[in-house]
Amino acid sequence: MKKSTKPVARKSPPGNARKSPADNHLRPVISTPQIQKRLRELAGQINRDYRGKTLHVVGVLENAFVFMADLIRALKMPVYCDFVRADIRDTSQGGIATREITYTPRVEAAGKDILLVEGILQSGMTMDHLYRYLLGQNPTSVRTVCLIEKTDERKVDVPTDYVGFRATGKFLVGYGLGYEGRFKNLPYVAAVPSTPRR
Repeated sequence: MKKSTKPVARKSPPGNARKSPADNHLRPVISTPQIQKRLRELAGQINRDYRGKTLHVVGVLENAFVFMADLIRALKMPVYCDFVRADIRDTSQGGIATREITYTPRVEAAGKDILLVEGILQSGMTMDHLYRYLLGQNPTSVRTVCLIEKTDERKVDVPTDYVGFRATGKFLVGYGLGYEGRFKNLPYVAAVPSTPRR
């Protein structure tokens, strides 16, 4: 006599978490060893350029926090750290589209050597605005460093003094870069297919 079997209901993931289709299609494009090697090279350049000076490092939230944390630990000079967050508002006045960018908290740059740190540089508009804002305070110097520069998305010719990697045509996550708050903890950088722009 055959025993009857009942279909077993599948348990839902804890907290009813839903997996994005992107979860199973991440494609690593920059490995952990590649990142660490390039970071040491960038730190070496910065150490030479700022030898004997005090450096004020300003990280742009949120994409820069992992990159900046690893970078400053490889620097040899005295380092002060600040973080700023960009608030972007697009408005229309009289049929003319305008973009207002503000930064909080305020960074005092007068008489200081400033190093702006960004995780990923895309259009360059936000970084250019911050660069000019700091330059207007009469610092001793302002330079920029970014982990990844998206060369096919640049709209503004902001100086890029130190660049980790250059990339085109991919939505990237990992090593501080995320999508809807996820993937920032990956120790490498991966491409996510078919995702909207940041």
